[in-house]
Amino acid sequence: MAMARSVVAVPARLASSRLPDKVLADIGGKPMIQRVLEQCAKAAGPATVVLCTDSERLQGLAEAWGFPVLMTSEACSSGSERIASVADQLVALAWDEQPDGWDATTRDQRLSSTAVINVQGDQPFLDPAVVTAMVAEFSRRDPVPAVVTPVYRLQPDTIHNPAVVKTLLAHDGRALYFSRSAIPHVRDVDPADWHRHSPYWGHVGMYGFRGDVLAGWDQLPASPLEDLERLEQLRLLEAGHTIATFRVEGTSLSVDTAEQLEEARRMAGGA
Repeated sequence: MAMARSVVAVPARLASSRLPDKVLADIGGKPMIQRVLEQCAKAAGPATVVLCTDSERLQGLAEAWGFPVLMTSEACSSGSERIASVADQLVALAWDEQPDGWDATTRDQRLSSTAVINVQGDQPFLDPAVVTAMVAEFSRRDPVPAVVTPVYRLQPDTIHNPAVVKTLLAHDGRALYFSRSAIPHVRDVDPADWHRHSPYWGHVGMYGFRGDVLAGWDQLPASPLEDLERLEQLRLLEAGHTIATFRVEGTSLSVDTAEQLEEARRMAGGA
């Protein structure tokens, strides 16, 4: 079934282990999470932008900025798990309906024909065109993919940086694997020269889910690969889902450390 609607879901919490309260950090006179929500709202296609959080403080702020909020459990271990826990409500917002009014057939139809775009709350300079492009990918592909995510060509000096998530692609653009290590490994070649033998792709931390796939997140089996690499998308691959990719030029800054926060503030100051 073709995608009839789309919605952007921004999962956010205050209890970040590496940089507590980072989503409220001031960047150019605005809290980071406000910048993210406002950038998402500029995208063409999605019916609405929704904050998904366990924080009443964030709830109050987002509602004051004019964004709907869905409250989630504090126990959510990832952004995908957080938005999956309110998948029905997200899809219902895209249709301007109440999920408790759905029968089983209507629910199945709404979920399978709605794309939920997961944008992390730590990307203050997100390009809205990437969200627009992700929605378009769901519309142009047949069959409709389970999951879509953007990738970008890596520069040689980032290939071996474990903070940069790498993606290994098939000929048709499907993601074969995601890793913090450089993939593929080029045998009998100095790692500094691997880029001369193969293209390397980085992963932008955004996902577009078909609604029914997102709603089934809690049914996915535990993923040892996810635990090892600390990459939630590996749970989908290990469970047998296909992740389609599309190319974008460059990546937006994700703020995970104090150094990256300072970089974001410098970027905002120069804007």
